[in-house]
Amino acid sequence: MLLQSSYNYRERGMQTLVFTADLDTRFVAGKVTSRIGVEASAQLFTHADNLFEKVASAHGKVKIDCVLVDEAQFLTTQQVKQLSDVADQLNVPVLAYGLRTDFQGKLFDGSAQLLAWADTLVEIKTICHCGRKATMVLRLDDAGKPVRAGDQVKIGGNERYMSVCRKHFKEGLATRDQNIPLPFNEDVAN
Repeated sequence: MLLQSSYNYRERGMQTLVFTADLDTRFVAGKVTSRIGVEASAQLFTHADNLFEKVASAHGKVKIDCVLVDEAQFLTTQQVKQLSDVADQLNVPVLAYGLRTDFQGKLFDGSAQLLAWADTLVEIKTICHCGRKATMVLRLDDAGKPVRAGDQVKIGGNERYMSVCRKHFKEGLATRDQNIPLPFNEDVAN
């Protein structure tokens, strides 16, 4: 969705500034890459970065028409406020994409702040294996079994995480049948 938004702006001759978290090491650093292989260049952000200053500096060199943030769950409280200043003071729209909750059903700090500070929230629909709306994320171990404890952040893709409905999150079911492990190569949204 982020890549499509950036493309739509650029197709109209407008400039976007794309950020992604330096924590996400699954793909090439400085790129936002979709699971279907589409990618775009991005600036990495760390917890120490002042995103308002980064955007203001870039906007001073060339007019920025939209800021897009991937992995927004990794933003700090201060960075979410800085991005609100980008929208309010620089009049540049900010679109942030990320997960709402972690594998334990807890809000990420960045997500909690975005829920509080965003003008508009749009949920991108994902489907559980049972067909219900997926609102939760299961973390899977190497055997495909749900993990319930550990660090909040562990980078991984479809081989490590699976989107499920609340019911299957509570039950810890990664498939319709608990006795059948989910194959790692199954194409599921995260």
